[in-house]
Amino acid sequence: MPTFDVRVPDGPLNVLVIGAHIDDCEITFGGTARKYADLGHNVRFVSMTNGEAGHHEIGGIELTRRRQAEGRRAAEILGVEYTFLDTHEGELRPSIENRNKVIRLIREFKADLILTHRPNDYHPDHRYTSDLVQDSAYMVTVPNICTNTPHITYNPVICYLHDDFQKPYPFNPDVVVDIDDVVETKLDAIHEHDSQMYEWLPYNVGKLEEVPEDDDERREWLAEDRLPGFAAVADRHRDALVERYGEERGSEVRYAEAFEHCEYGGQLTDENRDILFPIE
Repeated sequence: MPTFDVRVPDGPLNVLVIGAHIDDCEITFGGTARKYADLGHNVRFVSMTNGEAGHHEIGGIELTRRRQAEGRRAAEILGVEYTFLDTHEGELRPSIENRNKVIRLIREFKADLILTHRPNDYHPDHRYTSDLVQDSAYMVTVPNICTNTPHITYNPVICYLHDDFQKPYPFNPDVVVDIDDVVETKLDAIHEHDSQMYEWLPYNVGKLEEVPEDDDERREWLAEDRLPGFAAVADRHRDALVERYGEERGSEVRYAEAFEHCEYGGQLTDENRDILFPIE
């Protein structure tokens, strides 16, 4: 397999987070995104779908506009950009056309680091997003692919976002980030996705009657619902936190986000890990 030097930019990093749906990036990367933004790096969230299907009462253009507005509000809280592709939710395919869209996104943003779903996942939109990102690796360096968008001369590092799926193999992180100091900001961003957090997702799992009406009470309910999952990431990968932050701090981290290197992009090494993940 060809090898490429990882680009080491003179200025800020360009971090591209490609999720299947509007809210995927916030849920899996929101804390780390805020940390990058606070350090002056450029972070762009991408939703591969337009948000038109994730609800039990409304849909189409009404839902699309609502969910994209939610995404923009969340992005403002996190200090990032948001791009929405106009693909029907639930109908994303690993086509050449969609691959070329991803290639252009990577090239135009000049991404140094790309985060996306793993290829084994319950949702076809998640799986195909992963396939499209993986299939774009290396192709972004080929001048005669997507010739109207200048190629790049390096292969960006790709990492997977955390999940709990066990087959064919469980998530095995290469980087685990302490998000204790930004977890409330992450929750604030997720809170903006009211159509999902307080309507569709509770309905889908039979908990809609549990959701409070008051906005402040909803925010408290969201914390109770989501914080245990963020804590589970820290507990599951405690050894990695201790290795990264030292025994004292690593053993006390309450909430974390974790990322696994994908071998198809540029190589994540001991030498470039701290450059690409300059997060304290």
